[in-house]
Amino acid sequence: MDYTKIIIRPVITEKANLAKEYLNQVSFVVANTANKIEVKRAVEAAFNVKVEAVNIVRRRPSRRIRHGRTIGKVSGYKKAFVTLAKGDKIEFFEGV
Repeated sequence: MDYTKIIIRPVITEKANLAKEYLNQVSFVVANTANKIEVKRAVEAAFNVKVEAVNIVRRRPSRRIRHGRTIGKVSGYKKAFVTLAKGDKIEFFEGV
């Protein structure tokens, strides 16, 4: 699979920024069919870095319920936490 179909977007939150600073870890929303090996290869190909470990978390879809009625749906997604080798880094917003 092409890496552009595996990596959907980076996760940019306060928790993800702290993990990037202290643990040298970056987070991505990835395709629901992707596994750890595919994510590792995609990140190495896209950003020219060495990946040490990949952890994947899956969020299941859920229904939004208000006053006992279903009013909508929240899509599920898969998130990958990628630990980079020492000395490597990925900068999404440089100088901002």
